[in-house]
Formats: sequence, C-alpha cells, structure tokens
Amino acid sequence: MPVRGDRLAQHDAFTLDAVPVTGAAGDGALMDHRHFQRITAFVEARLTPLFDAGTGSTHGFGMDDTSRALRALRATVLAASAVEGVFEQRDKADGEIRHIADQALAHNWDVLRRIARNWEDHPDFLREFKRDSWEFDDEPATATAAEG
Repeated sequence: MPVRGDRLAQHDAFTLDAVPVTGAAGDGALMDHRHFQRITAFVEARLTPLFDAGTGSTHGFGMDDTSRALRALRATVLAASAVEGVFEQRDKADGEIRHIADQALAHNWDVLRRIARNWEDHPDFLREFKRDSWEFDDEPATATAAEG
C-alpha cells in the first residue's frame, strides 16, 4: 500500500495516514517504490561517471576530501533508497508501526529529493523530484512521470 501525506502534519507529528491532499505538482501520484527507483537511478547516473577513471576522474577511491565526499554522498543515496523492506512491512503493519514506516519513507524520500535537486537543470530531471513527501496524492505512480 503506497504512502499518502497530510500537508498540515508536516511540522508536527508527521502523519501520513491522515487526510490525503492533492500534490502541488498536480499529477496525483502517490509515493511508492517506483518513485524511489526513478530518483535513485537519476542520482546514480549523475554520480557514477565521477567514479569512472575512464572519464578522466581521479576521485572516488582516494583519501582526498573530494573522494571522501563522493563516497559519502553515494553511501547516503544507497541508504536512503533502500526502502523495499519498509514498503513491505508497512503493508503488513497497523497503527503505530505503520506510522513509523511512513515517517521513515518520508524521511528517505526527502533526503533523495534534496540530493536530486542539485541537478534540477538536467534534462532527465523529473518534476516529481521536486515534491516534498507530503505532496503525494492517493493515486498510484505511473510508469513514466511527467517531466518538468
């Protein structure tokens, strides 16, 4: 079962099972694992060439600060994108556990969103990458998202 948000709860106890709202982006998508797959693929496509010696990169595996920062960024993306189990457990959970899963998904989405927005001017950047976690509606995500 996908996640939905409540715009009013964004500053207090974040309740994703509250009243659904139409997202500011207006495309009616509900947060699910496909959103995480798309945003992760987008960020990984930006990061991978930075680790590739074939592209002339000298960073990624050294002990200089740039290499350390790149490794830390990649580790953050991988950790924030590891949500399959959270979605599965959320579907089986009820009450407080479901609320905790919702909070974890919202946090992970927001981490990935903040990273992806660094490439907002890239032609592959999707409009959904701008959305805060509470801006998802109660309809499933489509296989292809609107660009913007």
